[in-house]
Amino acid sequence: MKVGVLALQGDVAEHLSAMKRAIRRRGEVIAVKKAEQVSKLDGLVIPGGESTTIGKLIQKYGIDKAIHANPELAIFGTCAGAILLAKEIEGYEQFSLKLMDITVARNAFGRQRESFEVDLTIPALGEKPFHAVFIRAPIITRAGKGVEVLARVDDAIVLARQGRYLACAFHPELTRDSRLHRYFADIAAGNL
Repeated sequence: MKVGVLALQGDVAEHLSAMKRAIRRRGEVIAVKKAEQVSKLDGLVIPGGESTTIGKLIQKYGIDKAIHANPELAIFGTCAGAILLAKEIEGYEQFSLKLMDITVARNAFGRQRESFEVDLTIPALGEKPFHAVFIRAPIITRAGKGVEVLARVDDAIVLARQGRYLACAFHPELTRDSRLHRYFADIAAGNL
């Protein structure tokens, strides 16, 4: 198995480290900077960062076309990455890959100073709560047909899956808990 972390902007080093801990000897983890790397991947992590900037760079380097040309590719979008997976973005005209039948609202919990941490119940990861770090986080305001809601904060959807796509509003790479990265690796490997 080969998993890439989009290395254009955002929490690249943190995701590389988390993904390496998650898959250990089951495969390879690489930094992805070029479109031609995408065709060789089973999974791709699109990290948090600034979604407009990441979207522009994805287009500039043709990575969007490479993603669409690899229909078996599993994608894990965290924070900005979740925004880029969405079919719709509330109140913003910006690029997205339009792969997941969700609508997202950017910065839904507020600006930087409203960032917070909370323990989430995520049954797909087991009984132990998952410590989630929210930084200028989006929320999923609509989950379409075939989208499984995996976690919420109050009534806000913060983690969802649709087939090979996983959208996460928080930053799992900022904790030592690699269960969510392991869950994604299982999706990429075809085990889930």
